[in-house]
Amino acid sequence: MVLESLLNPLKAEKKPWEMFFIGFIYSSVAILLALWIFADQASMVMVFFIVMAAIPIMYNVVKLEESKDMAIEKESALLHEHNKAISFLMYLFLGVTVSSMLWYVVLPTDTVSIVFERQTATIQSINNADVSANAINQLAIFSLIFLNNIKVLTFSILFAFVYGAGAIFILTWNATVIGTAIGNFVRTNIDYYVTSIGIVGANSYFHIVSIGLLKYALHGIPEIAAYFYGGLAGGILSVAIIRKHYQTPQFRTVLVDFSELIMIAVAFLLVASFLEVYVTPVFF
Repeated sequence: MVLESLLNPLKAEKKPWEMFFIGFIYSSVAILLALWIFADQASMVMVFFIVMAAIPIMYNVVKLEESKDMAIEKESALLHEHNKAISFLMYLFLGVTVSSMLWYVVLPTDTVSIVFERQTATIQSINNADVSANAINQLAIFSLIFLNNIKVLTFSILFAFVYGAGAIFILTWNATVIGTAIGNFVRTNIDYYVTSIGIVGANSYFHIVSIGLLKYALHGIPEIAAYFYGGLAGGILSVAIIRKHYQTPQFRTVLVDFSELIMIAVAFLLVASFLEVYVTPVFF
């Protein structure tokens, strides 16, 4: 694959920020191809195109991290190594998110409604659920959000375990949904500035984009990190079984590593849910 050959996990660990541009390219190419070939189903087809591009490097990451489990016994050292992978995968995710946001802002309205149709429908359903939940109380909202995030984490682990790199589908879908939400926020506020002031200067535009990113990044970063930890855990266990490492003494290290990655993921989801319910609404 041409795009995937630009980077491999070992190189990516040394320069994780480069994965941002890879994710941006993956997403941009996927959106353009989906519009060109499958315009009517572009909102889902672009996700599959991004996934197809990202699967090779995701699978190579899982294999690399599993091999570290075979070579490293100290858990603190293992977690340090895994954090390198999480870091550049987060940059990949951010690249897809920013690309989705940018295309949402610059494409014509009619095209946006086609390209981001399913993502917009998902956001609307989430907003409707939030309105219903507001009638209860913050603790109920916190429980609802946390349990929903646990469900997504479970799917990430299962997809990674069954399909090896399958968690990348859920993560890519979330990236396009978040990019759509930020893009809608930016586009709506730009329309407001144009209507009320008549022009949007560079400073105003930068301000709107920054607020939009911060609004979702505040709780979105720990939430997505949790899904990556879960996906990595499921993928490592999957590769260990495929390679028949369960027959080796090192498999105990794999199981311990798997358990700790899951616990870290759950802890991140607790933090993300707390920020989403108690912190984000204060500023936005």
